[in-house]
Amino acid sequence: QVQLVESGGGSVQAGGSLRLSCAASGFSYSTYCMGWFRQAPGKEREGVAAIDSDGSTSYADSVKGRFTISKDNAKNTLYLQLNSLKPEDTAMYYCAADRCRVVYGRFGILTPVSYNNWGQGTQVTVSS
Repeated sequence: QVQLVESGGGSVQAGGSLRLSCAASGFSYSTYCMGWFRQAPGKEREGVAAIDSDGSTSYADSVKGRFTISKDNAKNTLYLQLNSLKPEDTAMYYCAADRCRVVYGRFGILTPVSYNNWGQGTQVTVSS
């Protein structure tokens, strides 16, 4: 059974940094894609960053150069480093995972509906 538990959210001022973590269990990193998604109040959930089973990464244009996704296979943990935060980055951030063949067979690695397995989310609030 896939389990995903996010942590590391908080409140920061614009320009600040945070590191989100997603502790994962119940699946093999060698076949799964994983991603970070966010949802602000009144908006649809959107893809932020994702990583393939081979380590290839993808980013939304809005976060390129500011956010970095990585994973530690030994610790079964996915990370998202958030730098140069802006008020528009305020949202609930979710970790998701699924088999890469499922993800790419649906709508791609940065599309939320491509994933079946989700964490509970961690809140990021950026003040101006």
